[in-house]
Amino acid sequence: MNIRSRAGLIVALSVLAATAHAEFSTNIGWASDYYYRGVFQKTSSANGGVDYANKGFYAGTWAADVGDGLEIDGYFGYGGEISEFTYGVGFTGYYYTGDFDDTYEEVNLSAGYSFVTFDYAVGRYQNFSEVALDYNYYSVTFEYKGFYGKYAGFSQDFSGEYFEAGFGTTAAGVDLGLALIVNDSDLNVFSDTDGDEALFFTVGKTFDIQ
Repeated sequence: MNIRSRAGLIVALSVLAATAHAEFSTNIGWASDYYYRGVFQKTSSANGGVDYANKGFYAGTWAADVGDGLEIDGYFGYGGEISEFTYGVGFTGYYYTGDFDDTYEEVNLSAGYSFVTFDYAVGRYQNFSEVALDYNYYSVTFEYKGFYGKYAGFSQDFSGEYFEAGFGTTAAGVDLGLALIVNDSDLNVFSDTDGDEALFFTVGKTFDIQ
């Protein structure tokens, strides 16, 4: 079972939508290891997407190579910013080609103040046409001048916790990131060990469409 999210992008889109005029953008990227919500997906994964933001509303789609096909995400919602306080509510669906995984759909909530952001999601996993499974995802993220630390986990029919820390910056218009993930045995689903540690880097670029 693999559960992941576009939560970081969705929070960014919420702020962009609240502070800018209508804007389309595209993005491409690559990760040395694709981890999401503490769960390993694939070594060396390319990705790309298209987004739209306008007066607080946002919508988009994003896809990643997961080896046995593609992960294709769709999302929409509304977000805003009042002084140092940010908020957002939206929907995300995760769909797959091939046999890598099945369908996940969830409602996303976020709230932040200054350098702290809280995210919460309530979702359901179709479980390959068997009995659908419910899950909750929660996280708290601290960010300061490109550095961040995140504690997060799951509850209900799926459980597990992880810690992530990293640094991100932009050089010559290219987004660069380095992150460390430490997860527990529940999220380390591709190994029999008690937990896992991974250091990986990402590179990406966003293009505004006028």
